[in-house]
Amino acid sequence: MEFNNLITYKTGLVAKTLRGLEHILASEIRDLGGKNIKTGTRAVFFDGDRELMYRTNFQSRTALKVLHPFYEFFARNENELYREAYKIDWSILLSNNKTFAIDSVLNSPYFNHSRYIALRVKDAIADQFRAKTGKRPSVNTDDPDIRVSIHISGEKCTLLLDSSGESLHKRGYRDAASSAPLNEVLAAGIIILSGWDRKMPFIDPMCGSGTIPIEAAMMAYHIPPGIYRKSFAFEKWPDFDELLFKKIYNQEHPEPIERPLIIGSDKSYQSVAISKQNAKNAFLGKKIEFKVSSFEEMNPPEGPGILVTNPPYGERIKQENLKAFHSVMGDVLKKNYREYTAWILSSNLEALKFTGLRAEKKIILFNGPLECRFVKFSIYGGSRKGNK
Repeated sequence: MEFNNLITYKTGLVAKTLRGLEHILASEIRDLGGKNIKTGTRAVFFDGDRELMYRTNFQSRTALKVLHPFYEFFARNENELYREAYKIDWSILLSNNKTFAIDSVLNSPYFNHSRYIALRVKDAIADQFRAKTGKRPSVNTDDPDIRVSIHISGEKCTLLLDSSGESLHKRGYRDAASSAPLNEVLAAGIIILSGWDRKMPFIDPMCGSGTIPIEAAMMAYHIPPGIYRKSFAFEKWPDFDELLFKKIYNQEHPEPIERPLIIGSDKSYQSVAISKQNAKNAFLGKKIEFKVSSFEEMNPPEGPGILVTNPPYGERIKQENLKAFHSVMGDVLKKNYREYTAWILSSNLEALKFTGLRAEKKIILFNGPLECRFVKFSIYGGSRKGNK
């Protein structure tokens, strides 16, 4: 069997994302041309050809990985897993002078350790090559020629080729980061969830490393997130179509008719310096205005506008200061951000109550292991009664 017969794209594709962003990713894939789209937990399943796989890697803002399933079987223990993995003709994907790596995702009562599962699949590959050639390909966990993922749900085992390589949230523009930097995929996701029209002023008054303003500018100027990456895993596949990928890579995207005002500010000089450097790396240094300013002293442009921010909470600010911090934040929003829609991402829902503002919407998201709420506040120009 040839590689092109194994990787037929008829078995569908899987894109992984952060929990809470599944429907955003599904919408992106639909816009890119995906068919038969279904959402799961932290994943979207869809049908598409090689071009769509390239485009999803290169253009999706909320995908972490794009995977291609190529083999399914059932196993209830490590010996069955090994035997089934050994049945595959791994020479279709690998040779002795190629490197590989195995990742695993486990949700099964029959298996306990995901690392051991990956090890058993690795053993099956190595043993098969030794039996046939007397040698075996090397493992390279950093930058392998072929990266395989095994997903086990119950007794169902699925082997998938990883077309992305390094997680897609690692865009490539962020050389440095302030403390607790926001995942780029999460930043893009909350901007999309905010409903920003890419025209009205956009502000992150506690911008840290500048991730939220940079992702906003990338959207406004139609810059694909994959443009900064050095490579994708599919570029090492035997069926890699260089001309097709060049067409996708070099596709022109028109600049917006109205250049939106995008502002990032932070009270830390170091954070603002990091933000400026990251924006420069993303070729957006002149499209984002960065300021050194505390949230209280920030003077935003006149509304209407959008504020999206991930302020310090729980893990980065002492518990006794949370009430005062959020109380001041609420006062500043009411005073300085009239006619703005403010969206705040926080893992401390209790602390947000101290803002004195009524939340219009709460969306459950995850920032790493932290369960968060992305909360919407509408700041009115006068009394709510008057505005009604």
